[in-house]
Amino acid sequence: MGVLVFFVGQMFLQQKAIDQQNVNQITVSGEGKVYAKPDVAVVSLGVTTTAITVADVTTKNTDKMNAVIEAIKNLKIDEKDIQTTNYNLTPLYNWTEAAGRIFQGYTLDQNVQVKIRDFTKIGDVLSQGTTKGANLVGDLQFTIDNPEQFKEQARAKAIVQAKSNAKNLSDASGVRLGKIINVYENYIYPMYSTNTKSGMGGAAPDATAIPTIQPGQQEIDVTINLTYQVK
Repeated sequence: MGVLVFFVGQMFLQQKAIDQQNVNQITVSGEGKVYAKPDVAVVSLGVTTTAITVADVTTKNTDKMNAVIEAIKNLKIDEKDIQTTNYNLTPLYNWTEAAGRIFQGYTLDQNVQVKIRDFTKIGDVLSQGTTKGANLVGDLQFTIDNPEQFKEQARAKAIVQAKSNAKNLSDASGVRLGKIINVYENYIYPMYSTNTKSGMGGAAPDATAIPTIQPGQQEIDVTINLTYQVK
């Protein structure tokens, strides 16, 4: 019984200390925003092919995909910026009420993700890729390859705003601020998509027109929460 009373007493004292500590602190937040132009465009180009046998569908799809990749490389896109992201072979069936499930062959899908660092080549990559056989075009996204420098600027703005908010709160309420005992950061990673997607079936279009792409600018947003001791 004595041991039980001791532990209960210790828990009560610890909880009281935690409650007292929470009462004697305040948390304020600040937001910092920086706007920057994206320097990398990311697009997915793919080829989907249907044939009766695995050998046939593989050969046809590989020939088209290799032609697409070669066309992209000819535009001086670095090989490290071309990455295979999907390779999927599946059987194809058709269903009829009379015969049930009927085997139709195979479908092979293959996609590559292309990073484009020279924005003057975006239209050429899309045009040449589809001309050479790409019949799946994924979302075109714009991002910043190294956003840390802009993140630091946004963080500095957020800290200044948070400290200013803390001072205003202190002046208005009459409480005295102590040292900062906790810092929490929330960062929104910038990557925006143009939401363009197309699927052109089994045949590549006559894609001679080069589209005009506008990358715009991106917002780097950092929120800082500062927790102060209150004297």
